[in-house]
Amino acid sequence: MAEEQAEELSPLEAFLQFARQELEQVETGLKEIGLLVAQSQGEVEKLAQRNATITAKLHQIQAQFESLPREDILATYDAAQDAQQRLFTMRGQLEKLQSDQANLERYRAFIERTLELLEGGVRPERRQAAAAEPKGSSLIEKIVSAQEEERRRLSRQIHDGPAQALSNFILQTEIALRLFDVDVDRAREELKSLKEAASSTFSQVRDFIFDLRPMMLDDLGLIPTTRRYVEAFKEKTGLDISLVVTGSERRLEQHIEVLCFRAIQEVLGAIRDHARATQVKVSMIVDEGEARVMFEDNGSGIPELLNSENGRQELFGSLEDRILQAGGEFNVEATPQQGSQIFFSLPIA
Repeated sequence: MAEEQAEELSPLEAFLQFARQELEQVETGLKEIGLLVAQSQGEVEKLAQRNATITAKLHQIQAQFESLPREDILATYDAAQDAQQRLFTMRGQLEKLQSDQANLERYRAFIERTLELLEGGVRPERRQAAAAEPKGSSLIEKIVSAQEEERRRLSRQIHDGPAQALSNFILQTEIALRLFDVDVDRAREELKSLKEAASSTFSQVRDFIFDLRPMMLDDLGLIPTTRRYVEAFKEKTGLDISLVVTGSERRLEQHIEVLCFRAIQEVLGAIRDHARATQVKVSMIVDEGEARVMFEDNGSGIPELLNSENGRQELFGSLEDRILQAGGEFNVEATPQQGSQIFFSLPIA
């Protein structure tokens, strides 16, 4: 009987039935991989804490290197190497799971959209939700995904930077207190080192706060914030970056200022990580109708990536989607001999 019903189905109905079954399997897979991601994140946090503890112990050993047995020193260094290797492996596994999860989510969105189109438009229950969405659910998913990825990156940097440094501060303070009864000069050196480390950590924390949400952007606007960011980026990376601003230096709509500033951050980050450049020129033009930003570098890395499969999507896919959804333009031109030219524009009221 089932075979007779299957034979009576038209090709379109058969495809729709297959698509619904495939959607159920994908949703089941997403639930399973979501559990694995949560478990892996918990394991990464545990390993990171263990790594921080062993690193603090290593600093303690360095302060007492001459008095400790060689067996204890060797055992601690072996434990540190093992902890770092386990943490590196688990982070790689977590990133792979998160990548698989993102691919499944994209596949699910594709199936859902296909079903909507083939079943005669948007389903009633989704039409009401879509009316409240500014540019479609796919944009929201990409924005949320980008936000979560940025949070993961900052969380990792904070853990490996300031959080690690704070644990070392406690250890150095204890060492200095003990040394005051034995060797005052050495205790002073420890405190001097602690002060330098605290200053460096304070600078890192300020950078993290600026990356998360620069207060200048709310108070002064896009152009002063961009100037400040480019100068700080130049100091941190050593890249020879020049910024030229022309047109009207006025305040823009808040969402345009945020989108434009985040785009500048992402493009400069891509140049830093992939371009292998020594010089970067940033040109910003703000007129009555739009804001335009052009990046030019002398590196060969981005042209090589763009020639690879999915290179452009991996580098700028999420950013390009956000700019296009906002009604702007995005373009990349790159040649190995001339570096890359990255351009985007956004409409302004």
